Amino acid sequence: MGLQFRDIVIKEEITLTSLKGKILAVDSMNMLYQFLTTIRSPDGSVLTDKNGRVTSHLIGLFHRVTSLMEEGLKLVFVFDGQPPAIKLKTSQLRKASKEDAASKLKVAQEEGDYEQMKKYASRTASLTTEMVDDAKQVINALGLPIVQAPSEGEAQTAYMVKQGAAYASISQDYDNLIFDCPRLIRNVSIEGRRKLPGKFSYQKINPEMIELKAVLDKLVFTLDQLRVLAILIGTDYNPGGIKGIGPKTAIKLIKQHGQDFTTLFKEINWENYFPDLPWPEILATIKDIPVTDDYSLEFKPFDRAKLIELLVKGYNFSEERIITKLDKLEKKKENFSQTGLKKFF
Repeated sequence: MGLQFRDIVIKEEITLTSLKGKILAVDSMNMLYQFLTTIRSPDGSVLTDKNGRVTSHLIGLFHRVTSLMEEGLKLVFVFDGQPPAIKLKTSQLRKASKEDAASKLKVAQEEGDYEQMKKYASRTASLTTEMVDDAKQVINALGLPIVQAPSEGEAQTAYMVKQGAAYASISQDYDNLIFDCPRLIRNVSIEGRRKLPGKFSYQKINPEMIELKAVLDKLVFTLDQLRVLAILIGTDYNPGGIKGIGPKTAIKLIKQHGQDFTTLFKEINWENYFPDLPWPEILATIKDIPVTDDYSLEFKPFDRAKLIELLVKGYNFSEERIITKLDKLEKKKENFSQTGLKKFF
């Protein structure tokens, strides 16, 4: 969704060290899209192997995840299932947007305009089923658990945190909050930097924790009021929200109407903007989205031979770099084990 909550949430900067040993539920599609859109050539094109298969997402996945494992983080990867029916319009809009970007990219390529090529190339990014399957193979070979959500991955990570199966959800989006996620962690990057949109430059960042209770206390909102705020400014289920209503205006309207959502939506003429989509349907979709307890969080040793087969033989990664990275990870794990034994004795 990418909810515009940045200016209304309370963020606390944290360190990766503070997350050592904690189970963290990763919004996998969000992470893979990050890699697919940011790990690119100078002209904006994705990285590929000798057979033309995309490798940007796998390069990012392997290097970031192994680095986070070196820090002692216990990552669980949650993948999307069947999206809610009302998300169809969003899918159509995204497809149209990608087609428009592809058209503009073609013009930029014909004109040799590198700035425009970089600008539009990432907007055409799309994760195929094959790319997701390859990512899952790498995750499995790293010995990390995979959870298949019945619907939205963000909702499943939120549920796992709420149930105590995970400490927090990892995602760049704020969507997890409206799915009742107690803790959301953003900017979990070992490099401590983030690529600026549409540019090949970066800004320094630190991991930040957002706690749902702190957000609700600050706003003096119930969870349903936060959900209504999201609907007013736009979710995946009603892209764009109500024209002219941003977070500040939405907060003012909700404080004015309290729990009387019916009057609020009537006042803003909801039906003029979404005539075929009743707002209660969106609210119900968010509140009642399917989640599951059918998963196992088993962490296994990484499979060196399998990773070399997948990445070196399969996708032409540098064998030296892969082995060096795995040696470093193995040494870190040995240090963790020795430290644990010393504490025990």
